[in-house]
Amino acid sequence: VQGQPVEVSETAVDGCLLSAPPAPGPAATWADGIGALMHRKCAGCHRPGSAAPFSLLSYEDAAANRQMIAEVVTNETMPPWYAAGPHGQFQNDCSLTDEEKRSLLAWVAADSPAGDHRRAPEPPPAPQTDWRIGKPDMLSSRLCQHTIPESGFVPYRYTVLPWVFLQETWVEAIEIRPLNPAVVHHCNMAYVSSAGVGEDTFITGYVPGGQPMDLGRFENGTAFRIPAGSGLGLQIHYTTTGRREQCRIQVGLRFPRTVVRKQLRHVLLDPRRWKIPPGEPAFEVQAARRLDQDIDLLGMFTHMHVRGRDMTFLAALPGQPAEVLLQIPNYNFERQLGYELTPGSRKLPAGSEIRAVAHFDNSTFNPFNPDPSRTVGYGLQTVDEMFNGFVFFVDQHEDLQLQTDPVNGQVIRPAGGP
Repeated sequence: VQGQPVEVSETAVDGCLLSAPPAPGPAATWADGIGALMHRKCAGCHRPGSAAPFSLLSYEDAAANRQMIAEVVTNETMPPWYAAGPHGQFQNDCSLTDEEKRSLLAWVAADSPAGDHRRAPEPPPAPQTDWRIGKPDMLSSRLCQHTIPESGFVPYRYTVLPWVFLQETWVEAIEIRPLNPAVVHHCNMAYVSSAGVGEDTFITGYVPGGQPMDLGRFENGTAFRIPAGSGLGLQIHYTTTGRREQCRIQVGLRFPRTVVRKQLRHVLLDPRRWKIPPGEPAFEVQAARRLDQDIDLLGMFTHMHVRGRDMTFLAALPGQPAEVLLQIPNYNFERQLGYELTPGSRKLPAGSEIRAVAHFDNSTFNPFNPDPSRTVGYGLQTVDEMFNGFVFFVDQHEDLQLQTDPVNGQVIRPAGGP
């Protein structure tokens, strides 16, 4: 640090490099396993027209990019997944097992054999719509576009979409879709009523690398309730690209096709009275909430900015030590994933405490840090910091038994009623 020679520049270490066990037998071929693996774990994003840099639907696609595949599989940057393996099982886990990694690397090392083309798997069909939740039952968007300047900080934009839900409405899936995604960093959505808007009215968000809210994936009759007389409000964080841009944001909704049994609920851990000192490499922030009901945990989501290092969610049942629900040891600002649990796999009784603990790196060793000499507090812009720990759940004992109209999500009658 002082520019002086290092007295001991290298230290010999005893021991040997460890090698992973070789894949048994000859390397698998594209036709005999590798193609199916690529389609299952990669093709959801790596397809024409997506944000991925290349397609992985065909053998030719994969063989042409085999060295890149080997690199990202070795350093575990793809498929993107950041939850630590020992803590929790998640139904949307897209990571590769050790055996799958070894098979892919052996296939690349063997010069990517194709195998019998007659046995090659058919690529998955192309999506029938650009919407990841499928074709929406209802579509709403701003009537006019927002204009984004060439450079500088863009204040958050707030807008209410031109639609009012005159009756109570239940929604199974919601997707926020910018028509110019290059200028949208993230967008939060809540319902807005005469009572205002707040943490309790939050619905979902659009974030880098995230997935839309699709409660149908839980297959337990969960839906989100929008009260009568409400509209949909957006908080939009635009970013500049070096040229003047425009963007319109659309919102698609899919209504339930099955009986609604559970209402989606959440708590937000969002402490704000903290300051990260200059140069601090592991500043700790934590927050907790005690549950007032028996819950069935469905998912967790964390949002920090570029100094965020890690976040851990823990649950302490009454009279018991805390257990880790989710640990994200290497938070990635560019890919903010939600972590979904299979319904019934993690139930917590009333009186349990849910705690989130995060660390922030404000040092010069953080390559994403815009200014390590600055004291950093809570703020909306990326140069500031945030601590958001979302916990999504349903009431264990709730069974609404609501029959809704698939055309508009309005309640027809209680299921089985007259």
